[in-house]
Amino acid sequence: MRILVTGGAGYLGSILIPMLLNADHRVTVLDNFLYGQVPFLDLCGHPGLEIIRDDVRHMAGLRRALAAQDAVIPLAAIVGAPACARDQTAAQSVNLEAIRLLMRCRSKEQLVVFPMTNSGYGNCPPGKSCDEDAPLRPLSLYGRLKVAAEAVVLAADNTVSLRFATLFGPSPRMRTDLLVNDFTWRAATDGWLVLYEGQFRRSVLHVRDAAGAILWALGRLAEGALDHQVYNLAESSPTKRDLCHVIHRQVPHFRWFDSDAGRDPDQRDYAVDTTRALGEGWKAERTLEEGIEELLKCYRILSGRSAYANV
Repeated sequence: MRILVTGGAGYLGSILIPMLLNADHRVTVLDNFLYGQVPFLDLCGHPGLEIIRDDVRHMAGLRRALAAQDAVIPLAAIVGAPACARDQTAAQSVNLEAIRLLMRCRSKEQLVVFPMTNSGYGNCPPGKSCDEDAPLRPLSLYGRLKVAAEAVVLAADNTVSLRFATLFGPSPRMRTDLLVNDFTWRAATDGWLVLYEGQFRRSVLHVRDAAGAILWALGRLAEGALDHQVYNLAESSPTKRDLCHVIHRQVPHFRWFDSDAGRDPDQRDYAVDTTRALGEGWKAERTLEEGIEELLKCYRILSGRSAYANV
């Protein structure tokens, strides 16, 4: 299959691209390489990989990139509530308007696997989980834009939306701001953190399982299944306090201090129900514990701080 991946040099894309190539797909990456990342240097000799340095908001370049493709995975985005809040104009243009442009430019036969976020749910009722029919009540501009973009995508044929939990795990384009990655980084480097609203739940998923889910959805969509469907994808839904305990089992000197003196800027409190995806044959392969073990190895490379020698 010939596949266009926009934003393919990001946290998820830099994991996904090698997996697509290993599955014998031909891959075109369209990315502006805004952050100076270089995740594909070892793949430049692969005959199935094409790199286009451009912006998803440029119609002419997007049309050229789309030509002769069988499928599109639009990963390009301003990701996360803080980044969207800092530059709302860029967030609107990349996260929504660029999706509208893509859907206008693509042919009806081209498959689209849309990477959605569980942030669309905002919060779930206490003690309950959100299935795909739960109301979408995003708490941030990021969530609102992703909800609107998902609606644009699913209005067309040959489309599916994957509602990813908060991702975790190492990646060539590493992010330490994501919940599990962040807490593990703090445990490994500082050895402690202040915990606000430790009872809040958050569904999580290994980044490699997210990439694997995209391959799963592509295959099923090509078979004529999943069209117009949405799927929650998560491995587990720990509270933030539970997450601290899981990290502590691998970093025994790690301490956290519960506090009600402040408020977490991220007020999401949710768990998702993955029954629909499990019923279609998808499942997560990597546990939270395994991901934390991988992160600790990763942070031995990224951190030069002497405190890390104790991990």
